[in-house]
Amino acid sequence: MMKDPRVSLFDLISCLSNVMDMVNPNLVDHHKKVAYISVRLAKELDMSIKQQQDLMMASILHDIGALSVADKLQTLQFDFESPHKHSLQGYALLKMYDPFAEIATIVRFHHVPWSQGGGVQFEGQNVPLASHVLHLADRIAISIDKDQEILTQASAIRERIEKNTEVLFMPEAVNAFRSLAQKEYFWCDLASPEIGQILNRSIIMPTVEMDMPSLLALIRILAHIVDFRSRFSATHSSGVSAAASCLAKFAGFTKTECAMMGVAGYLHDIGKLAVPAEILEKREKLTEADFNIIRRHPYATYHALENISGFDTINAWASYHHERMSGNGYPFHLNGEHISLGSRIMAVADVFTAITEERSYRKGMTEDAAVHVLQEMADNCFLDSELVTLLKEHINEINLSRGMAQAAEFEAYQQFNRSLPYTEGAQNN
Repeated sequence: MMKDPRVSLFDLISCLSNVMDMVNPNLVDHHKKVAYISVRLAKELDMSIKQQQDLMMASILHDIGALSVADKLQTLQFDFESPHKHSLQGYALLKMYDPFAEIATIVRFHHVPWSQGGGVQFEGQNVPLASHVLHLADRIAISIDKDQEILTQASAIRERIEKNTEVLFMPEAVNAFRSLAQKEYFWCDLASPEIGQILNRSIIMPTVEMDMPSLLALIRILAHIVDFRSRFSATHSSGVSAAASCLAKFAGFTKTECAMMGVAGYLHDIGKLAVPAEILEKREKLTEADFNIIRRHPYATYHALENISGFDTINAWASYHHERMSGNGYPFHLNGEHISLGSRIMAVADVFTAITEERSYRKGMTEDAAVHVLQEMADNCFLDSELVTLLKEHINEINLSRGMAQAAEFEAYQQFNRSLPYTEGAQNN
C-alpha cells in the first residue's frame, strides 16, 4: 500500500522555477538568483528563520504572474511600465492556497518603491519588510550581465543600487547589500552554474508529510499557475485529474492510489510553463515550430518532477501521457510493454478530457462521439484497448466527474479574473 508522501517544499517550488526558466534563455536561473540574494539579505538583516523561508519561496515564485514571454522579459528591465500588474496576478494565484497567504502578500508588493519611507504602505495596505528585500534582490539580479566576468561588475552594480537608495530601495536593505557586496563569495555564488544547490544549502526548508487532501490542495494551485495562463486551457488539468482518478478506481486502484492519480493529473501539463502563452492563445493555425515547442512539454514535465523526492510514481503517471502503446508517442517513444498501467490511464484520461471539454472556439464532443474517437485510437494501438473498454462501461460516471471538476475550476478561473479588473484575462471573460 502506498503511503502519504513526504514533500520538500523547496523541491516542489523549485520545479516551477526550473520550468519557467525554459521559456527563454535570458530567464535561466533568474528566480534562484533572486532567492539566493533575498536569503542572504535576510540573514544580514537578522530576519527570523520563518521569514527567511517565506521570503525564499516568494522569491522563487515572484514572477509567476508574468503570464507571457513579453511580460517575463519586461521584468528583466531595471525600469519598466506597469510593474504591479504581474505582482497582482501572482498574488491572486498564490492566495488561493491558504498556507501561501504570507508568500502571496510578499509577492503582491515586491515592486513597491521605498519613496523616502512612503513605501511602508501601498494603496492603503502595509507593505512587508520582505517585499522590500525581494524588490532589492530582484533588481540586483537583473543588473548582472551573464556575459561578463562577475567580479568585474560588482562595483558598478553596487553603485547603481546605492544611487537609488531612498527612492527605490529601503536604506536598511541597501546597507545589508553593501556588506554582502564586499565579499567575493557572494558574487561567485551568483555566477555559479550550481546556484540551485547553493541556494538549497543556504537555508533549511521543511520537509512535511502531507495527507492526500492537503497535497491535492497544494498541487491544484500549481496547476492553476499552468492552466490560468490561457482561457483555452483554464480547466484542462482539473478535468484530466478527475477523469484519471475515476478511471483508476474502476481499474482496481486503491483509494490512496486514486488520489495520487489525481495529483498526477493536475501535474501532467506542468511542462507547459515552458510553452509561451502567446502560442497557447494563438487564434490562427499553429506553425510546425509552434507544434514542436508544444511537443516538448511532457519532457519538461518529467524533468521538473524528477527532483522531487517521493514523486517517482506520480512523475511516471504524469509525464508519459503522450506515450502510445505502439511506441509512436512522444517524447520517449515507450511502447506498451514499458508503459505502466497508471501512465496508460493518464493517456486515456488526457485524450478523453481534451475532446469532451468545452473550449471557447468549439463545443466539446458528446459521449458517443468521444467513445468513437477513443475506440479508433485503441484500434490503432495508440491507447490501451482494455482501458478504453473500461471507460466505455463507466462513461456516465467518469464524464460526470470530469464535468463537475471542470465546472468548479471554471468558477475558480472567473474568480481569479475578477480579482484582476485591468488585465486582459478579465476583459476576455
